[in-house]
Amino acid sequence: MKPRHLLRLAASLLACIGLVGTAVAAPAALTPHRIALDDGRSFSLNLPAELEIVPAVQGLKRVRFFARSPDGRLFVTDMHDLSDNRRGRVYALDDWDEQRARFGKVSVYLDKQRNPNSVAFHTDAQGRSWLYVANTDKLQRYRYRNGDLKPSSEPETLASFPDYGLSYKYGGWHLTRTLAFGDGKLYVSVGSSCNACIEKEDVRAAILQMNPDGSERRIYAQGLRNAVGLLFRDGQLYATNQGADHLGDQKPDETMFAVRDGADYGWPFCYHSKGRTLTDPKFPRKPGCTAVPKPFASFPSHASALGLSWFPPADGALLQNEYLVALHGGSKLSLDHGYRIVRVGADGRSGGELVNGFLAKGKVHGRPCDVLRNGRDSFFFSDDKSGVIYYVRPKR
Repeated sequence: MKPRHLLRLAASLLACIGLVGTAVAAPAALTPHRIALDDGRSFSLNLPAELEIVPAVQGLKRVRFFARSPDGRLFVTDMHDLSDNRRGRVYALDDWDEQRARFGKVSVYLDKQRNPNSVAFHTDAQGRSWLYVANTDKLQRYRYRNGDLKPSSEPETLASFPDYGLSYKYGGWHLTRTLAFGDGKLYVSVGSSCNACIEKEDVRAAILQMNPDGSERRIYAQGLRNAVGLLFRDGQLYATNQGADHLGDQKPDETMFAVRDGADYGWPFCYHSKGRTLTDPKFPRKPGCTAVPKPFASFPSHASALGLSWFPPADGALLQNEYLVALHGGSKLSLDHGYRIVRVGADGRSGGELVNGFLAKGKVHGRPCDVLRNGRDSFFFSDDKSGVIYYVRPKR
């Protein structure tokens, strides 16, 4: 029996007798997989030998977050570039061919959007389906009918957001808004206006909760500097969060939280580092940071944890009872933090790396952004630097 199979068998036996609880299986060894893109670039990404990786869509711009429509189609956002612009798009991806790992049709569903980071679908009590679009300055929804290539209505604006701040190159103003539905409510994350400051608007650095029609809007959680990744699972909202940039190369930790209603996660006063919750010396406060909730999971500093997806238990599957989290990576390449997709167990323990190689010998080949499970041991993920959507599946 191969060593990786022995490790997995041992982890399974230990789980059966209660010694490792719900931790993910032992990390699989990663092997190089050659990538050849249509623009002529060629490089290797590393992932388990029993998986393969295929560029499924190429030629996009700043491709970001996925959503599935009520009729099973795949939608994805594209923010165009790093600037504040109105050239963003929402794409509909149709006619998936599993054999070739290609979509037969890529359509522009919405154009001229202001930095659209996230979309979500919801079907109301009357059976009407809606597409929700999170732009920097507002949240809108459109009627959706199965197979639509364009919206079935004019947009309805449900909420507006602050749309000013420091430019991107100063690391301050976070342009993205992310959406998630759960238990009949809509959750919207709004990033901070700065790297570290006392906000004047409570909607900043927070997660909002509202009804699907935008009513009864309230602050669900606060003190989250930039909670870009949201996932609602089994009655619980999870969020990834990016820490501040002024505390050095090795802190603060990047975090993932099981978000609690009404909780304050501490920013800008508090941060997390190596299992401890500490006070930012620039923003001292009383009574300190002891009441700040602990992270569900932590990642290296400046790794920029973004999208995440859940893989349920499945007998014999490589990926099961765990999350995959995209670590987008930071600007200081020498740290080698991020530029990976990592595994997190149902108990928050690290399951190791699943895909790496986006940063190799100081050269950036891509930046993973969002992850979407597509079936047993298969998933899509977006690369918003190269404008590529990759597909990972069991090797054929």
